[in-house]
Amino acid sequence: MVQHQRYNQLKNGGDKEAATLVFVWTNRGYYRRRRPKILSFLLLSLLSCGFILASHFFSFSSALSHLYFFGVQNDGLSGDLDVNAPLCSSISNGSVCCDRSHFRSDICFMKGDIRTHSPTSSVFLYSPKNSDDNVSSTVDGHELQHEKIKPYTRKWETSIMATIDELNLISKRRNSDVDHSCDVIHDVPAVIFSTGGYTGNVYHEFNDGIIPLYITSQQFNTEVVFVILEYHDWWVMKYADILPHLSSYPPIDFNGDNRTHCFTEAITGLRIHDELTVDPILMKNNESIVDFRNLLDRAYRPRITGLIRKAQEKTSGCALATPKRMHNQPKKPKLVILSRKGSRAITNQNILVKAAEEIGFEVHVLRPEPTTELAKIYMELNSSDAMIGVHGAAMTHFLFMRPRCSVFIQVIPLGTDWAAETYYGEPARKLGLKYIGYKISRRESSLVDEYDKDDPVLTDPSSLNQKGWEYTKKIYLERQTVKLDLTRFRKRLLRAYDYITRIHLQSQHLA
Repeated sequence: MVQHQRYNQLKNGGDKEAATLVFVWTNRGYYRRRRPKILSFLLLSLLSCGFILASHFFSFSSALSHLYFFGVQNDGLSGDLDVNAPLCSSISNGSVCCDRSHFRSDICFMKGDIRTHSPTSSVFLYSPKNSDDNVSSTVDGHELQHEKIKPYTRKWETSIMATIDELNLISKRRNSDVDHSCDVIHDVPAVIFSTGGYTGNVYHEFNDGIIPLYITSQQFNTEVVFVILEYHDWWVMKYADILPHLSSYPPIDFNGDNRTHCFTEAITGLRIHDELTVDPILMKNNESIVDFRNLLDRAYRPRITGLIRKAQEKTSGCALATPKRMHNQPKKPKLVILSRKGSRAITNQNILVKAAEEIGFEVHVLRPEPTTELAKIYMELNSSDAMIGVHGAAMTHFLFMRPRCSVFIQVIPLGTDWAAETYYGEPARKLGLKYIGYKISRRESSLVDEYDKDDPVLTDPSSLNQKGWEYTKKIYLERQTVKLDLTRFRKRLLRAYDYITRIHLQSQHLA
């Protein structure tokens, strides 16, 4: 949404260069799929138009560098690659290398005698006494190199990045000043990142944190220590099932632990590929979002087993047993409705439940709260065949559904088309889900009761979105509820039911 709005703002404001770059970035998926043809076309176009537009647009060489910066590059060049990207893939002992070429995040690599110093928000790399000054000229008499980094994956979003703690990465002579002995010596690398920013919103926790952490640390096979800036106990507890599958060691609270931790290798910052996804082309071992989802399954399986056992214990003794299904009675597909209250709630949800049950679904209504244990949500969705929800952060839970055999129906309120597709629709398809987007009509939105029928809020939501995120948030996200046209929506339910039934039949034939 932000990129789309920014493009229109820049375009309308006359900044064609910036608008073009934002357009290329926003449509990077299209360009990647058609990279050879698109690059050839762009090169020919720029050669043809360069002399005419040179003074008003941008030079051929700068255009190439900008396209490269936004991820439109040849396969051999560095871009949104894994942590072994060519730019910093091979650094010598005693070196600091930072890759700042990416739109979403910076990432820095250190190798050698690495020591943390939380009181000054610094990580020092001490070089041998007689090493050559093969980096920048000395700073402050002692420093060989000084890099600053905010290890959070929303680099382009200046407002939120302003809230992220900055870390100093400093290369020094070993004998440069006072004692710098180690309090804790680690024989595995460190990955340093922040859990500040939008942490607290489940979409951002996965998109900006957990998935990039998987991308960056997967190569170490859990032999890595996580060093966390803006450490939150609740975050560590919330993801306590997942973190041991990424690191075999307890995480370090960088700001709260004043001890000197020593490493021989460290990565500061996280790689991110796209919205809620893992691009196998950019991974060392071709891992995909399905592999990440498999990790979630391994992570939550023990807890789910415990939850099931506890539920069985509660129903033991004199409790009524669940009626057994007749031998020839087919199992009903399970449909989970992710329910909301307040903004973007489905106001006729009870009628939706009845309609789904009439079609043949076994309907479960789930309303996740910020304190709801993720393992319980995973258990509910992992055992489901379909999920319905209105666009919002809770749609992130599509990651808990089974690839290749589940249906995700996203209800798309007015003014949220682009965000719904970009943040959840396309990622769900990449996971292997059957994705069905349901764009509501004007009469299904509560906004029809607030605005005149010819108001742009109803007739041209994109014009409101172009005014900025605050307009989108205030009107379309915070003040809108949905009353589904069940005659119209029933077609999506039938499509989902037919797909699931067909998948079940195919599975039975293969069994």
